[in-house]
Amino acid sequence: MNVSRVDLNLLVYLDALLRERNVTRAADQLGITQPAMSNGLRRLRNLFDDPLLVRTSDGMTPTARALELQPLIRHVLTDVEQAIRPQTSFVPLSSKRVFRIMVSDYAESTLIPLLLRQLRKDAPNITLDMLTPSDVDFHDVEQGRVDMAINRFDDMPQSFHQSTVWEDGFSCLMSKKNLIRRKFTLENYLQARHIWVSKTGMGVGVGVNPEDVQRLGWVDDALNRLGKKRQIAIFTRHYHVAMQLSRQNDLIATLPTRAAKLMADDPELVILPPPFLIPSIELKMAWSPLLQQDAGHRWLRRLIVELASIQS
Repeated sequence: MNVSRVDLNLLVYLDALLRERNVTRAADQLGITQPAMSNGLRRLRNLFDDPLLVRTSDGMTPTARALELQPLIRHVLTDVEQAIRPQTSFVPLSSKRVFRIMVSDYAESTLIPLLLRQLRKDAPNITLDMLTPSDVDFHDVEQGRVDMAINRFDDMPQSFHQSTVWEDGFSCLMSKKNLIRRKFTLENYLQARHIWVSKTGMGVGVGVNPEDVQRLGWVDDALNRLGKKRQIAIFTRHYHVAMQLSRQNDLIATLPTRAAKLMADDPELVILPPPFLIPSIELKMAWSPLLQQDAGHRWLRRLIVELASIQS
């Protein structure tokens, strides 16, 4: 096929169609009419000799060929967008940019204070707009409507760029009046009552099933491998809530160590290592390829990595 005979606008149409999986929404996103998008889909089907999107009970579903094309098309368009984007310098000291960051409660408690403290020195007019995982989804990040997501991810779209911020182990936080701390064995740990904190993902969350160990996260997965199970008294999605509840004499919060250490100066609490092995976790930042070459975005990413390395 001679590429000079191909209308490259069709690749833009296909990219929108595969993201939205809806002709009307894809047309709205590109600012064209629905009939024009329908005509574009017809031409794409002829070009690739494949239906690309098939109407099913779940809506417009991509074919295997379409799923194969999606990352390739996204990569081509990203390269084109970067090539034609005007080069602008970024001056932190005078910038008034707003960075929108989807951040987990854990990262917001441990990383963001470090970042904000440095921004006050280097870029005092920059604003941070912190969003929770339930506020956005991967599509928002992919489109660049959110500058980056900072969380612990089980998986993410292959097109995303990502970088590890740091690794963290686990610690147990409890009241100094909790008698278990005098003999903190696995047996006593299992007999105690526990505070569970969510490993928050993207999108709106749902309630927890205490019997579904596979979905309870790292602490319970580690216990499950030992054939053990702890007694969870309360489920929360907020680390600071877990920290406050651990003041009660009969409760234990098993948290990432950086979060637990936020309470190190509290005279009512004590921090102890868990009486069993829990694999470490990775805090990562992920961003859209659309922002990979953005000067301000590159500066923010470097700053976050530098701050994390100092604290490690």
